[in-house]
Amino acid sequence: MPGEFEYINWIRSVPASSRPWVVVGPGDDCAVVRATASLQLVTTDMLMDGVDFIVGEVEPRRIGRKAMAVNLSDIAAMAGVPRSAVVSLALPSGRGELAKELYLGMHEMAERFEVAIVGGDTNSWAGPLVISVTLFGDATGRGAVGRGGAEPGDWLFVTGPLGGSLAGHHLDFTPRVHEALDLNQRVRLKAMIDISDGLTADLAHILEASGCGAVLDAEAIPRRAGATLTQALGDGEDFELLFAVSPEDGATLAGVSCIGECVAAGLWLREGGVVRPLSPAGWVHEV
Repeated sequence: MPGEFEYINWIRSVPASSRPWVVVGPGDDCAVVRATASLQLVTTDMLMDGVDFIVGEVEPRRIGRKAMAVNLSDIAAMAGVPRSAVVSLALPSGRGELAKELYLGMHEMAERFEVAIVGGDTNSWAGPLVISVTLFGDATGRGAVGRGGAEPGDWLFVTGPLGGSLAGHHLDFTPRVHEALDLNQRVRLKAMIDISDGLTADLAHILEASGCGAVLDAEAIPRRAGATLTQALGDGEDFELLFAVSPEDGATLAGVSCIGECVAAGLWLREGGVVRPLSPAGWVHEV
């Protein structure tokens, strides 16, 4: 692997669009960025070989792309504008060739959403590949959209099909940043989350934060080709947005799928005219 400073110089040589809020980028002790909004959003995700991808089975650029995209999806979940990122890599010893390809994947995704990678850290060790990205964004003038504003009677929507993410979608998805900003301009988003752990698992987070319940309509849940209802409900890593709006706002929306409504309590599935209790299902990290 090239030395740390050689690698930093290489990063600085990769063509990137200038961002007006970046004063000092990679290469100094700290990045220097201008605050562009009164409310800033900060998110971080750590991805590990053997959990989120398998080195040797997946091209390094796709791994880097996913590492940036999952953070962009978090900013989208709060209807924010992504701005700047810092990246930390723990590279397995003897696999330094990964570094440049990983960076190019992250850079490609960052450029797509006008994000500046402004710094980070790179080390090697005897363990597997670990990537940690921290992303900074701005809330819009309408404020950040949280999980806690849904009420009984609200309609629930998703931005795209669900299920079967392990077939490759979890590596190649497009974060719904633009869709979130568009929705936030058109309607009042009362609660929103990105579907990373699974539809029912992430819906349960909204319901807990909002103090209400929900009924999902099985026939209305859009599925990726070949996916079963069970997969759509709990596979995870779909990275579509799940959100709640009033019926009045919901009636104006097109291009998204209404999959149910909020009720006073509980989580339920309506299928074939029968309503039954539904347990949250999805990915849970062990700690």
